[in-house]
Amino acid sequence: MKENSLAVFENYHIRRIYDEESETWYFSVVDIIQALIQQPDYQTSRKYWNKLKERLKKEGSQTVTNCHQLKLMADDGKMRLTDVADPETLLRLIQSVPSPKAEPIKLWLAKVGYERMQDMADPVRSLDRAREYWQQHGRSEKWIQQRMMGQETRNKLTDYWKDHDIKEEEEYAILTNIIHQEWADVSVKKHKEMKGLKTQNLRDHMSEAELIFTALAELSTRQIAETMKAVGMKENKVAGKKGGGIAKKARRELEAKTGKKIINGENFLPSAVKKSLPPKT
Repeated sequence: MKENSLAVFENYHIRRIYDEESETWYFSVVDIIQALIQQPDYQTSRKYWNKLKERLKKEGSQTVTNCHQLKLMADDGKMRLTDVADPETLLRLIQSVPSPKAEPIKLWLAKVGYERMQDMADPVRSLDRAREYWQQHGRSEKWIQQRMMGQETRNKLTDYWKDHDIKEEEEYAILTNIIHQEWADVSVKKHKEMKGLKTQNLRDHMSEAELIFTALAELSTRQIAETMKAVGMKENKVAGKKGGGIAKKARRELEAKTGKKIINGENFLPSAVKKSLPPKT
C-alpha cells in the first residue's frame, strides 16, 4: 500500500509517496530540483532536470538508473507518472546541483523520514506540525481552525470512498474535481490557475469562505452517498454532483446578498513568487 502526501521545504511543496512495504519515502525529483535551484516556475525546473538526466546518463552515473516512475498528483488534478527517488538516491543527486540549499535540503530529507516514524507512533504530531507551519506563514487562528475542520470533513469522505470501491488515486481526483466544479463553477485546475499556483496545495491558499464551501460540498456529498449507499464511480459521481449542488446554491445566495464573489485569486504565496507570476487577464 502506498500513501501520497506533500511535504514542505521552506516555501516549496514536495510531492512524495510512502511505500509501507519497504517503509520508504519516494520524493518527486523535479520538486526537489525546484527547491534546490529556487525556481518558482515548474516548467523551468523540469527542463533543468531533463538536461541533468542526460548529462548524468552520459557520465555513466547510476543515480538516474535508481530513479523510478510512480503516479503523483499533477497540476491538473490527475495522477501522472513522475520521476521519484528515495532519500539515498536524492542525496547523491543533490551533489550534482550547485546550490546553496544543498546542505539544508539534505538535513530536511533526514528530518522528514524521522518525522514519519514519529507520526506512526503518535498521529497528533503531524497535526501539531501542520498548525505550526500555518502559523509561521501568517495564517490566523480562525483560518487554521477552518482548514483543519475542512481536512477532517475531507478525510471522512475519502474513508467512505475507500470502503465503497473507490480505490485508485486517479478516481479520488476525478470525484474531487466533480464536487469542486459543481459548487465553485470552476475546476480544481482553473481555480489553481486563478491563484497562480503550481504544485502548491489549493486548500492551503483558499480564503476562509472558500474553505467553508468546500467543506459543505464534501460533507453534503458524503451524507448523500451514505443515504444512497453509493458504491463505485458511477454512483459516487451522482452523489458528488448533488453534494456540490447544495454548496453551489448556498454560495450563490451569499454572493447575491453580499455582492462579493466567493471564488477569487487571493493566495498566500510569498511576494517573490507573486512578482514572477504573469499578469492575470
